[in-house]
Parts: sequence; C-alpha cells; structure tokens
Amino acid sequence: MRDHLVLWVNGIRREVRGGDAFLTLSDYLRDRLGLVGTKIMCAEGDCGACTVLVAEPSASGPPRWLPIDSCIRFLFQLDGCAVVTVEGLAWDGDLAPVQQAMVDCHGSQCGFCTPGFVMALAGGCHAKSRGEDLDWRKELSGNLCRCTGYVSIFEAAERAEADADWIAARFADAAWAAEGATRRREAVDVRGDLDGVTMRASCPATLADAIAARREPDLRVVAGATDLGVLWNKGKVRPRHWLDLSRVAELRGIEVEEPRGHVPRLTASGLNEPGAHAQAAALVAGPLATWTDLLAVCRARCGEAVAVLEAFGGPQIRHVGTLGGNIVNGSPIADSLPLLFAMEATLDLAGPAGTRTVPIDRFFKGYKQLDLAADELLVGVRMPLPADDEVLRLVKVSRRRDLDISTFTSALVIRREGERIESVRIAYGGVGPTVVRMRATEAFLAGKPFTEETFRLAGDVAAGEIRPLTDVRGSGDYRLQLARGVLLKFFHEQTAVAT
Repeated sequence: MRDHLVLWVNGIRREVRGGDAFLTLSDYLRDRLGLVGTKIMCAEGDCGACTVLVAEPSASGPPRWLPIDSCIRFLFQLDGCAVVTVEGLAWDGDLAPVQQAMVDCHGSQCGFCTPGFVMALAGGCHAKSRGEDLDWRKELSGNLCRCTGYVSIFEAAERAEADADWIAARFADAAWAAEGATRRREAVDVRGDLDGVTMRASCPATLADAIAARREPDLRVVAGATDLGVLWNKGKVRPRHWLDLSRVAELRGIEVEEPRGHVPRLTASGLNEPGAHAQAAALVAGPLATWTDLLAVCRARCGEAVAVLEAFGGPQIRHVGTLGGNIVNGSPIADSLPLLFAMEATLDLAGPAGTRTVPIDRFFKGYKQLDLAADELLVGVRMPLPADDEVLRLVKVSRRRDLDISTFTSALVIRREGERIESVRIAYGGVGPTVVRMRATEAFLAGKPFTEETFRLAGDVAAGEIRPLTDVRGSGDYRLQLARGVLLKFFHEQTAVAT
C-alpha cells in the first residue's frame, strides 16, 4: 500500500508525504509551492477566490477540467489528479484567451477576485469546447466580486467563449493521465504530523476495503468535503483518522432504471390496488454521485429538480459535493432531502454483516441522528422518478438566490383524477430537527376536490403538523406562513398552467 500522494500541479509531477497530505489544496499551493495567485478569503467555498481547475483521469475520454474551490478540498483527495492554477494558464509569455479577455474588457478592479474568475472562465470555456450549453450568469454564480464589476466580467466571458477550444489544446498533452489512472486504482495509507497532531488518511480503492476500514474506531468518513472542509478551516473538526472514499469506483455512477411493470398505489379510498398505475422509472445513484452528475440526469428526466440543483452552491461546489454526503450530513435543511422524502427513496447501507435497505424517512431518527451503524457505509440511493400522471413541485426559500443555505424547503407530488386529488406526498425541510413527511396534510388532501379552498384548509393542517424554530435564517412564524403558502402557490401555479 502506497504511503504518499502523487499529483500534478501546472504540469509538474509532485510527491507529497507526511503532514502536508492533510493540508487543504489552497494551503498547499500557497504555503508549500508559493503559488499565491490562488486567493483565500472566505475559506468556506462561498466566494470562489480560490478557484482552480482539477482533472481526474478518465477511462471514457480526455480528462475533464472542472473548477473547484481549493480552500475546502483536502490534498489526500487529489492523489492521481492534475491541478491548474492561474499561474499555469499563460504559455510562452502569452496570456491565455480568458486572461486576455479580462484585460480587454476591463474585468478587474481591485483584482482580489480576478484569479478565481479567470479560472472559472477557463473551466466554462472547457465545458463549452465539450459541447455543453453555458449560461455565464449561472456558470459564474460561485464567484463573488466585491467591487461589483460583474458587467465587465460577463463581457469578458462572452469574448473568451469565442475561443473556447484553446484549453483543450493547451492541455492536450495528458501524459500525466496514464500514471494518474494507475495511481487512482491504488490504495493509499498516508500518515504524518500536522501542527503537532499525528494524522492518518486511509484511501481504499475498493468497496470491500472501505467497509473493512470502516471498522476502525474514531474514523471520519469524507466524500466531497464541501461541509467538512469548512468545519476544518473553522477549527471545529480535527479528525486523527480520515476515511477518504473518493477513489471507490463502486460508489460512483448514476443512471435511470426504466420501469418493468406495475406496482400498487395507495389511492384516495385507501385501497391498495395492484396494477393501478405503471411503475415509474427510478434514479439509481452511488453516494459519490456529484450534484453536477445529478443535474445532467435531471435535465433529461426530472426537470422540476433542475432549479433547486442549480441553486445548490456554485459550480465549484456542485462539481465535488456528493448526494451521499448531503444525506449523511443529516441536516434538516439539506436541499436533496425533501425530494428524496416525497419520492419515497430508499438507501442501501453496507457493513461487515451485509447490506440492508432503509426507507429514507426511517433513516433519520432525530437531529443528526441516523440509522447508520458505526461500521456501515451508505452505498446506494434509489429514488423513483415522477410518473407521467404525477406532478412534482419543489421549493427552496433562502435569503439569497445563489450560494445560500435554505430557510425552508418543500417537495410536493400529486396525482389527480379530473378535479379530484387522488394521491399526494409532501415533505418539508427547515421546520423541525429532521425533514418532515407531512402525513396528516397528505391524508387531508387525498380525495378532496382540487380547489383553492382545499389547499387553503390544507395549509392550516400543515401548520398544525409542525413546530418550526426561530433561528438566524427566519422566525418560526415565518416558516409557518411558508408551510401554508407553498400549498396555495402550488394550486395557483397548476390553475395557471391549465388555463
């Protein structure tokens, strides 16, 4: 088993041993390599000043260069990968097209945010060269300009886009990728002292090895690190032993499983009628599926989820943040959970005793309390997609549109027979210690006429079903109003569509 890391920074092969393996990528770049173009401001993945490009070797084609926040990515997660910083863009004394576009369009004012914007632009241009559609306002939503110079930056983006193929040519020599692919298939166990603390990172290459390693006491599992990286930077977590799952191929992947027949449905009459409706397709994902992976699938098969997924951080967060991490983190305002609750997703958990499946609404026992044994890992997520005769609506309420934690979230799935509500499933987040499946509200709505009065009364039932707290993101009374309001909002939206 290898006891050191191998990665490439601006084309130069680096080996990292000892305590440096536990640094964040931004600290390694700045403090060890002197690449201070990567700026650190928030250390939370919110501002994008630390953006760099990272590529992981791929068996399916050329490496994909993704912009990420380097302040919340640990170095041991990047073994076998390549990193490009703003210092690596220029070539033979000539600025890269994205750099030149920023100069020509006067896209820099104080300059602190500029390297991060340049790297995000470079990542966007690479996506464009791969045939992806781009909305630059969304592509740059993970970067903040404190001088509010966004107009000039967007102009630079449009100019750089005209020469989008440059990055593929600039990094066409992927000699690192062959060795990187080999390294990613190897298990790593690295140890060292950082700030006087002895630390260890176990990085298994197979699921069997990951489950075996999970038995170790006081182990902290890390996937995307978009939350743990923040806690690390704030000094709130200091694990002595990390279990990094980033190279376990069995935990990756996402696909849509097509229906194979019919399943029973609970109707308004309460009867279980076999074969009443065709079975819906299901999204089947490994816990390491990223939000970017989910977006790609949902754009094709679950369009209602796209707006919420696009509001989950910025692209830098979505490229590394994982579905499994969002679930296991156990937050009652996790953006994925209302959808998973309303669609009655199931979770596969694996440990030394084998694999078991748990309905997601039984997985959460209380605030941050999970039905997950100390020696188990989340290994799979299965979520039915809305059937053709179902309507899904999702709501995320936050103080800011982009880069903000939710105040209130909801998911509603409804099936109608004419003007009668046949079945309904509702989940609210931000109204208690866990996401709440609104069973009483569902029971009230089932069988009722699809009218404004029905949904107004349902709002009163919903308000009586929850006891939301007051916190920095909103008062309990405000959340009660939202619990009522989202139901009326749904009714009026559906009425508008019908007319």
